[in-house]
Amino acid sequence: MDGIQASDLIATLRIRFGKNMARHQGLSWAEVEGKLRDDPEKLKVLREMERTEGEPDVTGRNEETGEFLFCDCAAESPKGRRSLCYDRAGQLDRKDFVPENNATDMAAAMGIELLDEEQYRALQKLGDFDTKTSSWIRTPRDVRTLGGALFGDRRYDRVFIYHNGASSYYGVRGFRGLARV
Repeated sequence: MDGIQASDLIATLRIRFGKNMARHQGLSWAEVEGKLRDDPEKLKVLREMERTEGEPDVTGRNEETGEFLFCDCAAESPKGRRSLCYDRAGQLDRKDFVPENNATDMAAAMGIELLDEEQYRALQKLGDFDTKTSSWIRTPRDVRTLGGALFGDRRYDRVFIYHNGASSYYGVRGFRGLARV
């Protein structure tokens, strides 16, 4: 990422940070920006989150490591990450209409983690997300071993966690990710 792209991305993130202070109370943009400028590789990760329309924003800080947590805060599941099976095994199980990718491989390639149920519920406390879409979440091994995968959404002013076969995919289901900076 060249200097202009990095500066543009940092400016976008700074504006988003300022417009959504309730997501990161007690955190300073100056500290966040310092971490971003110190680690250009993390900027590439955030650039991919932004490119796929995730609208990453700071949602917390890991007090043990000092890392800032960036989560996809687009109102709906990111458009550039929809119509995906949960994982490669689910994708390979499809006989017809096999999607080009899957959520777990795409997240890994981007350098982000799928949100788990606890992280997804925590995000939903910061706003109303996935009111028209849904997002795959990190599925516990015991559920995945049985062929299932979990996803979440918000309907009727409640957060729901559901299950589906890992090989399923829908035009309105994507995934949200977490990056550590």
